[in-house]
Amino acid sequence: MDLQIITRDGEPEYAVLPWAQYQSLLKAAGLSRQQPISSPAASPPPSTAELPAFDQLRSLREAKGLALESLARTVGISPSYLGLIESGEREPDAAIRRSLAWELGVTGWRDAS
Repeated sequence: MDLQIITRDGEPEYAVLPWAQYQSLLKAAGLSRQQPISSPAASPPPSTAELPAFDQLRSLREAKGLALESLARTVGISPSYLGLIESGEREPDAAIRRSLAWELGVTGWRDAS
């Protein structure tokens, strides 16, 4: 496997691997990315008025058939933290918004600040 490890302050932070190998890992794990990666230049981000509110997160997750624990694990947060986001008690940071957007197919959350 062709793998590049990117470190910060001497600690591993990112792992980079070829797309085909990434897809193989997803397939082996029983996961798949149905949504293609789109270029930000391809379409302008929707206005904030068009974005679903985070209080709709639970219904979006359930519509995709995802359990809270499963989505939290995929996004890289604890189920209890995801529950706090769903209930509106916590506001996710940009990285978590991007991950949630990817998993739930909500393009505007990726671009909103």
